Amino acid sequence: MPHSTTVRSIRNRLFLLLLRAFVIVVAFLILFTLLATGLVLSSPSQSNPLARLPTIARLETYYIARGSWDGVNAIFANSLDIEAAQWNSSILLDASDHIIVEHGVQITPALSLVYQPAPGETVTPISVNGQVVGKLVVGQNTQPSERLFTLRFLQPVLLVSLLLAVFATLIGLLLTRRVVTPLAEVIAAAEEIAGGKLHTRVPAKGSDDLRDLSDSFNKMADALERNDRERRDMLADIAHELRTPLTIMRGRLEGIMDGIYPADEDSIGPALEEAYLLERLVEDLRLLTLAESHQLTFEKHELDLLEIARRSISMFQAEADEKKIRLELVTSLEKALVIADPLRTEQVVGNLVSNALRYVPEGGRVWVEISRLGADLSISINDDGPGIQEADLPFIFNRFWRGERSRSRVSGGAGLGLAIAKLLVEGQGGRIRASNLPDRGLQMTVTFPALLS
Repeated sequence: MPHSTTVRSIRNRLFLLLLRAFVIVVAFLILFTLLATGLVLSSPSQSNPLARLPTIARLETYYIARGSWDGVNAIFANSLDIEAAQWNSSILLDASDHIIVEHGVQITPALSLVYQPAPGETVTPISVNGQVVGKLVVGQNTQPSERLFTLRFLQPVLLVSLLLAVFATLIGLLLTRRVVTPLAEVIAAAEEIAGGKLHTRVPAKGSDDLRDLSDSFNKMADALERNDRERRDMLADIAHELRTPLTIMRGRLEGIMDGIYPADEDSIGPALEEAYLLERLVEDLRLLTLAESHQLTFEKHELDLLEIARRSISMFQAEADEKKIRLELVTSLEKALVIADPLRTEQVVGNLVSNALRYVPEGGRVWVEISRLGADLSISINDDGPGIQEADLPFIFNRFWRGERSRSRVSGGAGLGLAIAKLLVEGQGGRIRASNLPDRGLQMTVTFPALLS
């Protein structure tokens, strides 16, 4: 698990970042509300909806209901302070600009005069069905009351917005804690892995997505640790495999130079054999690297596994006869057609036959069996040798693997053959597996999709 101090530091940093972003969003919303309100207040009275409320709207409604301005002064008798103050500071005119109500006082029609608005006063038309039925003259002294009305109108809106902001902040704090802590642990673990601590893991917790993130991170860390371990083991194995032939070659050549061994074929032969061994080892390493990096090309076309098996048996027949081992092909098929690379497939089969001959005792038996398994064709190389312990079966395709008891440096080669065989088979879309036979011996099975005829 990542260091608690690092996790705490990253968690605090992420939390502050999220909180800052939330505060910025809230601040922008409040600023937008204030700017919109300011624009509305600064607009002319004719287009200002706040200036028309509540006085203008009530006057229009009154005229629609009564059809005249008779008794209009009564509708503001029990009004709010803001409406009463605005009404008492305003002058109501009819359509011909005669005074109907002046500063809250009803004017009789006989005494009504035509009113000329003074500079600074705002005249707002009162329209009903598109026809001007009156005008309201508002003086400058009424403007503060409009601002006050607007502020009082906005008070509940601002209060509700503030309460919602606080509530959202509390919920945001709870949610961000559930999100930030797992993210902080993943970030801290990534920093430690980047520093070389490949054993670092993060606990899987949080929501499903965060749990999947933690699981994916741990799988990645497992793969990195496994690859690093395999790389170190491979380097150690390569060094070990190169050391023995180089030591033999150096000792033999130094002995010849020092006059201990004569410079003849018998003395140079062992050094030359070790040189051949080194050449095969380097070629195997090159092939293995190309296959693992998916840079190895396959020339796949139709081929018959029966022909591949016959050629491999013919190639190793002399070695089998020398060890008095019975090497044969067992099949009931007349054709076993697949799509594969003939050269690489023959290399795999030959490798498996060679391994079987290496570990089967004198007088034993090795048989190549070809059969159909549903839509697949399989070629199995079987022997009646000592087999392999069940605990070792999962590892026989690893690089440089050799069993302790049944395989040695002298008889077992470098331990790259089965690893190469696995990559060559899987690179062509096939499968390879190993299993012990029920009675005795080992079975190596290679499977390819059968070619539909």
